[in-house]
Amino acid sequence: MTGEILFLCHRIPFPPDRGDKIRSYHILKRLAEIAPVHVGCFADDDRDMGFAADMQALTASQRVLKRDRSRAVAGLAGLAKRQPMLVSLFESRELHGWVKRTLSERSISAVMGYSAQMAHFVPELPSGVRFVMDFVDFDSAKYAAYGAAGGGPMGWINRREGRLLLEFERATARRADISAFVSEAEAALFRNASGLDAGQVTAIENGVALDYFDPTAAFDPVERISGPLIVFTGQMDYRPNVEAVESFAHHALPALRSAHPEACFAIVGRNPVPQIEVLRQLPGVIVTGSVPDVRGWLAAADVVVAPLRIARGIQNKVLEAMAMARPVVASPEAAEGIDASNGKHFLIAADPAEEVEKVAALLADPERAQRLGRAARARMEERYRWSETLKDLPDMLFGPQRAHVRAA
Repeated sequence: MTGEILFLCHRIPFPPDRGDKIRSYHILKRLAEIAPVHVGCFADDDRDMGFAADMQALTASQRVLKRDRSRAVAGLAGLAKRQPMLVSLFESRELHGWVKRTLSERSISAVMGYSAQMAHFVPELPSGVRFVMDFVDFDSAKYAAYGAAGGGPMGWINRREGRLLLEFERATARRADISAFVSEAEAALFRNASGLDAGQVTAIENGVALDYFDPTAAFDPVERISGPLIVFTGQMDYRPNVEAVESFAHHALPALRSAHPEACFAIVGRNPVPQIEVLRQLPGVIVTGSVPDVRGWLAAADVVVAPLRIARGIQNKVLEAMAMARPVVASPEAAEGIDASNGKHFLIAADPAEEVEKVAALLADPERAQRLGRAARARMEERYRWSETLKDLPDMLFGPQRAHVRAA
């Protein structure tokens, strides 16, 4: 019989309404099927705090703390301690204490950390208690890319974050029994950067809720516009999403509207920052803000685009659009890690010129667009059910065949 599980998340893993919470929610559901699970996590705001009671149906115990540390305070603390700001942002004496008590009072046999900033809450564990670290993305590589692309103070800050976070990721992986990333591509990059092998660093791929993201399911449709509809979905205060839609709205959409004057580009997602709100002023741009159900917008789309220039891992937005049988045009970065074929299941466009070419070709050939969408749905059914992508989780947590001796 297995023992109990301690699951530590940087954001409450309930409900599955944004990218990182989609993965953590489905992991939590799977953990709860394996053994009693105790969850320690943070909430971004009062809305997230309100979900704590609902999550109790999945947990044996839980501690949800509202995160209130500002970036300024985290930055100063990180400088003083030579600590990555991503880690300093999620410091909490209270959560450290709850973790210590839970480990001492419950029969915990496995600890799973979700996202790098939660690793510092995992103390030295007793013999026989396994530590699985789900980094999800290779975050230090993202900050290094920001730093390489930018100058001035922010460039320096991002380069520093990339260096310190890589040190932290390496140290965490050396003490974990298994470290996981969202795709084999991310895992391979980290193995190369850390010197660890495939027995220590593996992939837990994202899945998609195929019964929910199903074009035949019952959901409220959105009011159909008169012209072609191009859709982007995502959290609209997340820098890669902001940069993606700014680029598409300014560089691809005008060229598409020259051939399709009534074409619209809908930016669908909560918390649009001012740079997104101002895009409303451009011809053909729709900014929805938060919507109760993204499926209506996906179902209405003639084409779904994912023109991200900096992206890590597997993009839920792409999986969801494909599950809804929509034709997708994605950047190489957004398509990386997805086991599907360019030209058969989606189209890849590396820059705005290619985005115009690929989207225009689909708008001009609706039958081809429909075939692409049907093939995308079929690929999701074959490859990306959560039950399939999480099938190895019990062995990672408790199976001796997956164990290795922790590095000193």
